[in-house]
Amino acid sequence: MEMTLRWYGSKFDTVTLQQIRQIPGVTGVITTLYDTTPGEVWSRERIREMKAEVEAAGLHVAGIESVNVHDAIKTGAADRDKYIDNYIETLENLGQEDIHLVCYNFMPVFDWTRTELARMRPDGSTVLAYTQEAVDAINPENMFESIAGDMNGTVMPGWEPERMEKVKELFEMYKDIDDEKLFENLKYFLERIMPVCDKYDINMAIHPDDPAWSVFGLPRIIINKTNILRLMSMVDNPHNGVTFCSGSYGTNLKNDLPDMIRSLKGRIHFAHVRNLKFNSPTDFEEAAHLSSDGTFAVNEVDIESFLYWKEGFFYFDDVALVDMMKEIGRWYNIDIEFRNSKIMDLRMHFFANRHQDIFHLIELLNRMERIHAYFEAGKLIIE
Repeated sequence: MEMTLRWYGSKFDTVTLQQIRQIPGVTGVITTLYDTTPGEVWSRERIREMKAEVEAAGLHVAGIESVNVHDAIKTGAADRDKYIDNYIETLENLGQEDIHLVCYNFMPVFDWTRTELARMRPDGSTVLAYTQEAVDAINPENMFESIAGDMNGTVMPGWEPERMEKVKELFEMYKDIDDEKLFENLKYFLERIMPVCDKYDINMAIHPDDPAWSVFGLPRIIINKTNILRLMSMVDNPHNGVTFCSGSYGTNLKNDLPDMIRSLKGRIHFAHVRNLKFNSPTDFEEAAHLSSDGTFAVNEVDIESFLYWKEGFFYFDDVALVDMMKEIGRWYNIDIEFRNSKIMDLRMHFFANRHQDIFHLIELLNRMERIHAYFEAGKLIIE
Protein backbone atom coordinates (compact mmCIF):
# COMPACT_ATOMS: atom_id res chain seq x y z
CA MET A 1 0.00 0.00 0.00
CA GLU A 2 1.29 3.44 -0.93
CA MET A 3 0.60 6.61 1.05
CA THR A 4 -0.36 9.57 -1.11
CA LEU A 5 -1.73 13.08 -0.66
CA ARG A 6 -4.28 14.82 -2.83
CA TRP A 7 -2.93 17.77 -4.79
CA TYR A 8 -5.06 20.11 -6.90
CA GLY A 9 -2.29 21.53 -9.07
CA SER A 10 0.03 24.52 -8.70
CA LYS A 11 -2.63 26.97 -9.95
CA PHE A 12 -5.28 25.84 -7.46
CA ASP A 13 -3.58 24.42 -4.36
CA THR A 14 -2.03 26.41 -1.52
CA VAL A 15 0.05 23.34 -0.60
CA THR A 16 3.15 22.87 -2.77
CA LEU A 17 4.66 19.66 -4.04
CA GLN A 18 7.81 20.51 -2.11
CA GLN A 19 5.79 20.57 1.10
CA ILE A 20 4.06 17.29 0.26
CA ARG A 21 7.43 15.64 -0.28
CA GLN A 22 8.39 16.51 3.30
CA ILE A 23 5.57 14.38 4.75
CA PRO A 24 7.08 11.10 6.03
CA GLY A 25 5.89 8.10 4.01
CA VAL A 26 4.24 10.05 1.18
CA THR A 27 5.68 9.07 -2.19
CA GLY A 28 2.98 10.15 -4.63
CA VAL A 29 0.03 12.43 -5.24
CA ILE A 30 -3.54 11.95 -6.34
CA THR A 31 -4.35 14.81 -8.67
CA THR A 32 -6.40 15.97 -11.65
CA LEU A 33 -6.47 18.45 -14.49
CA TYR A 34 -8.55 20.82 -12.46
CA ASP A 35 -9.20 23.36 -15.22
CA THR A 36 -10.96 20.80 -17.42
CA THR A 37 -14.74 20.42 -17.50
CA PRO A 38 -16.83 17.22 -17.29
CA GLY A 39 -17.05 15.63 -20.72
CA GLU A 40 -13.85 17.21 -22.02
CA VAL A 41 -11.11 14.96 -23.43
CA TRP A 42 -7.80 15.09 -21.58
CA SER A 43 -4.97 15.24 -24.10
CA ARG A 44 -1.80 13.21 -23.69
CA GLU A 45 0.17 16.46 -23.78
CA ARG A 46 -1.67 17.89 -20.75
CA ILE A 47 -1.33 14.61 -18.86
CA ARG A 48 2.37 14.45 -19.66
CA GLU A 49 2.89 18.03 -18.46
CA MET A 50 1.10 17.22 -15.20
CA LYS A 51 3.27 14.14 -14.64
CA ALA A 52 6.46 16.04 -15.43
CA GLU A 53 5.67 18.74 -12.87
CA VAL A 54 5.02 16.17 -10.15
CA GLU A 55 8.06 14.06 -10.99
CA ALA A 56 10.32 17.12 -11.01
CA ALA A 57 9.46 17.49 -7.31
CA GLY A 58 10.56 13.93 -6.56
CA LEU A 59 7.05 12.43 -6.43
CA HIS A 60 4.85 10.60 -8.90
CA VAL A 61 1.21 10.63 -10.00
CA ALA A 62 -0.29 7.61 -8.24
CA GLY A 63 -3.80 8.19 -9.55
CA ILE A 64 -6.45 10.64 -10.65
CA GLU A 65 -9.25 12.10 -8.56
CA SER A 66 -11.31 12.72 -10.57
CA VAL A 67 -12.14 12.42 -14.21
CA ASN A 68 -15.57 13.90 -13.61
CA VAL A 69 -18.58 12.15 -15.13
CA HIS A 70 -20.82 14.40 -17.23
CA ASP A 71 -24.40 14.82 -16.05
CA ALA A 72 -25.68 13.52 -19.40
CA ILE A 73 -24.12 10.16 -18.48
CA LYS A 74 -25.62 10.16 -14.99
CA THR A 75 -29.09 11.06 -16.25
CA GLY A 76 -28.98 8.79 -19.32
CA ALA A 77 -29.59 11.73 -21.66
CA ALA A 78 -29.79 11.26 -25.43
CA ASP A 79 -26.26 12.57 -25.92
CA ARG A 80 -24.61 10.44 -23.21
CA ASP A 81 -22.69 8.27 -25.67
CA LYS A 82 -20.80 11.30 -26.97
CA TYR A 83 -19.57 12.03 -23.45
CA ILE A 84 -18.82 8.37 -22.74
CA ASP A 85 -16.72 8.26 -25.92
CA ASN A 86 -14.80 11.29 -24.65
CA TYR A 87 -14.34 9.58 -21.27
CA ILE A 88 -12.97 6.48 -22.98
CA GLU A 89 -10.53 8.61 -24.97
CA THR A 90 -9.35 10.25 -21.73
CA LEU A 91 -8.86 6.84 -20.09
CA GLU A 92 -6.89 5.67 -23.12
CA ASN A 93 -4.63 8.72 -22.89
CA LEU A 94 -4.12 8.16 -19.15
CA GLY A 95 -3.27 4.50 -19.78
CA GLN A 96 -0.77 5.42 -22.48
CA GLU A 97 0.86 7.77 -19.97
CA ASP A 98 1.14 4.92 -17.42
CA ILE A 99 -1.60 6.09 -15.02
CA HIS A 100 -3.76 3.20 -13.84
CA LEU A 101 -6.10 4.49 -11.13
CA VAL A 102 -9.13 6.77 -11.46
CA CYS A 103 -11.30 7.71 -8.49
CA TYR A 104 -14.70 9.05 -9.58
CA ASN A 105 -18.21 9.49 -8.24
CA PHE A 106 -21.75 9.22 -9.57
CA MET A 107 -23.46 11.75 -7.28
CA PRO A 108 -26.19 13.95 -8.77
CA VAL A 109 -25.85 17.77 -8.71
CA PHE A 110 -23.63 18.14 -5.62
CA ASP A 111 -20.49 16.17 -4.88
CA TRP A 112 -19.85 15.72 -1.17
CA THR A 113 -22.08 17.93 0.97
CA ARG A 114 -21.07 19.85 4.09
CA THR A 115 -22.78 22.72 5.85
CA GLU A 116 -19.60 24.18 7.39
CA LEU A 117 -16.09 24.32 5.95
CA ALA A 118 -14.30 25.74 8.98
CA ARG A 119 -15.85 24.53 12.25
CA MET A 120 -13.44 25.25 15.10
CA ARG A 121 -12.31 22.25 17.12
CA PRO A 122 -11.05 22.39 20.76
CA ASP A 123 -7.41 22.38 19.63
CA GLY A 124 -7.97 25.40 17.36
CA SER A 125 -7.94 23.49 14.07
CA THR A 126 -10.81 23.92 11.64
CA VAL A 127 -12.64 21.08 9.92
CA LEU A 128 -15.56 20.32 7.61
CA ALA A 129 -18.86 19.64 9.36
CA TYR A 130 -22.45 18.67 8.57
CA THR A 131 -25.75 19.18 10.34
CA GLN A 132 -28.96 17.83 8.87
CA GLU A 133 -30.92 20.68 10.47
CA ALA A 134 -28.95 23.21 8.42
CA VAL A 135 -29.64 21.29 5.21
CA ASP A 136 -33.34 21.02 5.98
CA ALA A 137 -33.54 24.78 6.52
CA ILE A 138 -31.87 25.88 3.28
CA ASN A 139 -33.01 26.20 -0.31
CA PRO A 140 -30.68 23.97 -2.37
CA GLU A 141 -30.22 26.79 -4.88
CA ASN A 142 -28.59 28.80 -2.08
CA MET A 143 -26.36 25.99 -0.80
CA PHE A 144 -23.22 27.31 -2.48
CA GLU A 145 -23.74 30.84 -1.15
CA SER A 146 -24.12 29.51 2.39
CA ILE A 147 -20.60 28.03 2.46
CA ALA A 148 -18.72 30.27 0.01
CA GLY A 149 -17.47 32.52 2.82
CA ASP A 150 -15.52 29.61 4.35
CA MET A 151 -13.65 28.68 1.15
CA ASN A 152 -10.62 30.86 1.91
CA GLY A 153 -10.11 31.73 -1.76
CA THR A 154 -9.92 28.12 -2.92
CA VAL A 155 -12.12 26.29 -5.42
CA MET A 156 -13.58 23.03 -4.18
CA PRO A 157 -14.07 20.00 -6.45
CA GLY A 158 -17.73 19.49 -7.27
CA TRP A 159 -18.56 23.01 -6.06
CA GLU A 160 -17.13 25.08 -8.91
CA PRO A 161 -18.92 28.47 -9.17
CA GLU A 162 -19.74 27.99 -12.85
CA ARG A 163 -21.41 24.68 -12.02
CA MET A 164 -23.32 26.10 -9.07
CA GLU A 165 -24.68 28.88 -11.29
CA LYS A 166 -26.66 26.18 -13.08
CA VAL A 167 -27.93 24.40 -9.97
CA LYS A 168 -31.60 25.01 -10.81
CA GLU A 169 -31.07 23.57 -14.28
CA LEU A 170 -29.26 20.58 -12.78
CA PHE A 171 -32.15 19.82 -10.43
CA GLU A 172 -34.49 19.86 -13.42
CA MET A 173 -32.26 17.33 -15.21
CA TYR A 174 -32.57 14.88 -12.31
CA LYS A 175 -36.27 15.31 -11.53
CA ASP A 176 -37.20 11.92 -13.07
CA ILE A 177 -34.08 10.04 -11.90
CA ASP A 178 -34.57 7.66 -8.97
CA ASP A 179 -32.16 5.15 -7.43
CA GLU A 180 -32.97 2.42 -9.96
CA LYS A 181 -32.52 4.69 -12.94
CA LEU A 182 -29.24 5.98 -11.56
CA PHE A 183 -28.02 2.38 -11.05
CA GLU A 184 -29.05 1.57 -14.63
CA ASN A 185 -27.11 4.56 -15.99
CA LEU A 186 -24.04 3.70 -13.91
CA LYS A 187 -24.11 0.12 -15.20
CA TYR A 188 -24.34 1.35 -18.80
CA PHE A 189 -21.39 3.69 -18.27
CA LEU A 190 -19.19 1.04 -16.66
CA GLU A 191 -19.96 -1.58 -19.31
CA ARG A 192 -18.94 0.90 -22.00
CA ILE A 193 -15.60 1.80 -20.37
CA MET A 194 -14.49 -1.63 -19.10
CA PRO A 195 -12.83 -2.67 -22.41
CA VAL A 196 -10.42 0.28 -22.31
CA CYS A 197 -9.82 -0.35 -18.59
CA ASP A 198 -8.97 -3.97 -19.38
CA LYS A 199 -6.65 -2.90 -22.20
CA TYR A 200 -4.64 -0.46 -20.08
CA ASP A 201 -5.14 -2.05 -16.63
CA ILE A 202 -6.99 0.98 -15.28
CA ASN A 203 -8.76 0.53 -11.96
CA MET A 204 -11.96 2.55 -11.66
CA ALA A 205 -12.58 3.27 -7.98
CA ILE A 206 -16.03 4.70 -7.27
CA HIS A 207 -16.20 7.08 -4.33
CA PRO A 208 -19.18 6.71 -1.98
CA ASP A 209 -21.89 9.33 -1.82
CA ASP A 210 -21.31 11.76 1.01
CA PRO A 211 -23.27 11.88 3.22
CA ALA A 212 -24.57 8.36 2.73
CA TRP A 213 -28.23 9.29 2.32
CA SER A 214 -30.42 11.39 0.05
CA VAL A 215 -29.82 15.14 0.23
CA PHE A 216 -32.47 17.56 -1.08
CA GLY A 217 -34.44 14.59 -2.40
CA LEU A 218 -31.71 13.61 -4.88
CA PRO A 219 -30.97 9.91 -5.38
CA ARG A 220 -27.87 8.50 -3.71
CA ILE A 221 -26.87 4.90 -4.40
CA ILE A 222 -23.25 4.30 -3.32
CA ILE A 223 -24.15 4.44 0.36
CA ASN A 224 -23.97 0.98 2.00
CA LYS A 225 -22.79 -2.61 1.74
CA THR A 226 -25.88 -3.86 -0.11
CA ASN A 227 -25.59 -1.27 -2.84
CA ILE A 228 -21.83 -1.42 -3.37
CA LEU A 229 -21.89 -5.22 -3.59
CA ARG A 230 -24.76 -4.91 -6.04
CA LEU A 231 -22.56 -2.68 -8.20
CA MET A 232 -19.62 -5.10 -7.98
CA SER A 233 -21.78 -8.00 -9.19
CA MET A 234 -23.66 -5.87 -11.72
CA VAL A 235 -20.40 -5.24 -13.60
CA ASP A 236 -18.27 -8.14 -12.41
CA ASN A 237 -14.88 -7.00 -13.61
CA PRO A 238 -11.88 -6.55 -11.27
CA HIS A 239 -11.28 -3.10 -12.79
CA ASN A 240 -14.70 -2.08 -11.46
CA GLY A 241 -13.77 -1.35 -7.88
CA VAL A 242 -14.17 1.10 -5.04
CA THR A 243 -12.59 3.96 -3.21
CA PHE A 244 -13.19 2.91 0.37
CA CYS A 245 -13.72 6.25 2.09
CA SER A 246 -14.33 5.53 5.75
CA GLY A 247 -15.36 9.14 6.31
CA SER A 248 -18.12 8.91 3.70
CA TYR A 249 -19.53 5.46 4.44
CA GLY A 250 -19.11 6.34 8.11
CA THR A 251 -21.58 9.22 7.88
CA ASN A 252 -24.28 6.57 8.26
CA LEU A 253 -23.75 4.94 11.64
CA LYS A 254 -25.62 1.83 10.45
CA ASN A 255 -22.71 1.00 8.13
CA ASP A 256 -20.39 -1.64 9.63
CA LEU A 257 -17.12 -0.42 8.11
CA PRO A 258 -14.92 -3.44 9.00
CA ASP A 259 -17.54 -5.82 7.60
CA MET A 260 -17.78 -3.76 4.41
CA ILE A 261 -14.01 -3.86 3.96
CA ARG A 262 -13.95 -7.64 4.40
CA SER A 263 -16.76 -8.08 1.87
CA LEU A 264 -14.89 -6.05 -0.78
CA LYS A 265 -11.67 -8.06 -0.82
CA GLY A 266 -9.93 -7.62 -4.15
CA ARG A 267 -12.08 -4.66 -5.18
CA ILE A 268 -10.65 -1.88 -2.98
CA HIS A 269 -8.38 -0.02 -5.37
CA PHE A 270 -8.04 3.18 -3.35
CA ALA A 271 -8.81 4.27 0.20
CA HIS A 272 -9.49 7.49 2.06
CA VAL A 273 -8.76 6.54 5.67
CA ARG A 274 -10.63 9.23 7.58
CA ASN A 275 -12.31 9.58 10.95
CA LEU A 276 -15.43 11.45 12.05
CA LYS A 277 -16.70 12.66 15.38
CA PHE A 278 -20.47 12.51 15.88
CA ASN A 279 -21.99 15.07 18.21
CA SER A 280 -25.45 13.62 17.48
CA PRO A 281 -26.79 11.26 14.79
CA THR A 282 -27.38 14.28 12.53
CA ASP A 283 -24.32 16.37 13.44
CA PHE A 284 -20.79 15.21 12.59
CA GLU A 285 -17.41 16.74 11.87
CA GLU A 286 -14.07 15.61 10.50
CA ALA A 287 -11.65 14.32 13.15
CA ALA A 288 -8.02 13.25 13.46
CA HIS A 289 -7.11 9.67 12.59
CA LEU A 290 -6.60 8.70 16.23
CA SER A 291 -9.48 6.53 17.44
CA SER A 292 -9.60 8.57 20.65
CA ASP A 293 -10.37 11.73 18.67
CA GLY A 294 -13.30 10.39 16.66
CA THR A 295 -16.14 7.93 16.64
CA PHE A 296 -14.48 5.07 14.75
CA ALA A 297 -11.74 2.67 15.80
CA VAL A 298 -9.82 3.11 12.57
CA ASN A 299 -7.40 0.30 13.42
CA GLU A 300 -10.10 -2.38 13.71
CA VAL A 301 -9.35 -3.70 10.23
CA ASP A 302 -5.91 -3.51 8.66
CA ILE A 303 -6.91 -2.31 5.21
CA GLU A 304 -3.43 -3.11 3.92
CA SER A 305 -4.22 -6.82 3.81
CA PHE A 306 -7.13 -6.16 1.48
CA LEU A 307 -4.94 -4.18 -0.87
CA TYR A 308 -2.39 -7.00 -1.28
CA TRP A 309 -4.78 -8.57 -3.80
CA LYS A 310 -4.61 -5.42 -5.93
CA GLU A 311 -0.81 -5.69 -5.91
CA GLY A 312 -0.94 -9.26 -7.20
CA PHE A 313 -0.54 -11.34 -4.04
CA PHE A 314 -2.43 -13.96 -2.09
CA TYR A 315 -2.56 -12.88 1.54
CA PHE A 316 -4.16 -15.04 4.23
CA ASP A 317 -3.91 -14.27 7.92
CA ASP A 318 -5.49 -16.65 10.46
CA VAL A 319 -7.61 -18.29 7.75
CA ALA A 320 -8.71 -21.95 7.77
CA LEU A 321 -6.70 -24.04 5.30
CA VAL A 322 -9.87 -25.24 3.59
CA ASP A 323 -11.01 -21.66 2.94
CA MET A 324 -7.57 -20.63 1.76
CA MET A 325 -7.44 -23.49 -0.73
CA LYS A 326 -10.91 -22.69 -2.07
CA GLU A 327 -9.74 -19.21 -3.05
CA ILE A 328 -6.51 -20.55 -4.55
CA GLY A 329 -8.48 -23.14 -6.50
CA ARG A 330 -10.79 -20.46 -7.93
CA TRP A 331 -7.81 -18.37 -9.01
CA TYR A 332 -6.03 -21.20 -10.82
CA ASN A 333 -9.32 -22.79 -11.95
CA ILE A 334 -8.42 -26.19 -10.51
CA ASP A 335 -10.10 -28.60 -8.12
CA ILE A 336 -8.75 -29.06 -4.59
CA GLU A 337 -8.88 -32.48 -2.94
CA PHE A 338 -8.15 -33.02 0.76
CA ARG A 339 -6.96 -36.53 1.60
CA ASN A 340 -6.44 -35.68 5.24
CA SER A 341 -9.55 -34.04 6.68
CA LYS A 342 -7.80 -33.43 10.01
CA ILE A 343 -5.80 -30.54 8.55
CA MET A 344 -8.68 -28.72 6.87
CA ASP A 345 -9.25 -26.42 9.85
CA LEU A 346 -5.61 -25.51 10.40
CA ARG A 347 -5.26 -21.73 10.80
CA MET A 348 -2.91 -20.38 8.16
CA HIS A 349 -0.71 -17.37 7.56
CA PHE A 350 0.29 -17.51 3.91
CA PHE A 351 1.68 -15.02 1.38
CA ALA A 352 2.39 -15.73 -2.29
CA ASN A 353 2.60 -14.06 -5.70
CA ARG A 354 -0.64 -14.84 -7.58
CA HIS A 355 1.08 -14.56 -10.93
CA GLN A 356 3.52 -17.43 -10.32
CA ASP A 357 2.47 -20.81 -11.68
CA ILE A 358 0.76 -23.46 -9.55
CA PHE A 359 3.98 -25.44 -9.08
CA HIS A 360 5.66 -22.48 -7.39
CA LEU A 361 2.70 -22.26 -5.02
CA ILE A 362 2.92 -26.00 -4.29
CA GLU A 363 6.57 -25.54 -3.41
CA LEU A 364 5.63 -22.83 -0.88
CA LEU A 365 2.89 -24.99 0.63
CA ASN A 366 5.31 -27.87 1.11
CA ARG A 367 7.60 -25.69 3.19
CA MET A 368 4.88 -25.52 5.83
CA GLU A 369 4.61 -28.02 8.64
CA ARG A 370 1.93 -30.76 8.45
CA ILE A 371 1.10 -30.07 4.77
CA HIS A 372 2.04 -32.19 1.78
CA ALA A 373 0.78 -30.81 -1.54
CA TYR A 374 1.15 -32.14 -5.08
CA PHE A 375 -0.51 -31.98 -8.48
CA GLU A 376 -2.20 -35.13 -9.78
CA ALA A 377 -4.59 -35.66 -12.68
CA GLY A 378 -5.52 -31.99 -12.92
CA LYS A 379 -6.17 -31.67 -9.17
CA LEU A 380 -4.21 -30.10 -6.34
CA ILE A 381 -3.98 -32.77 -3.63
CA ILE A 382 -3.54 -31.75 0.00
CA GLU A 383 -2.64 -34.37 2.57
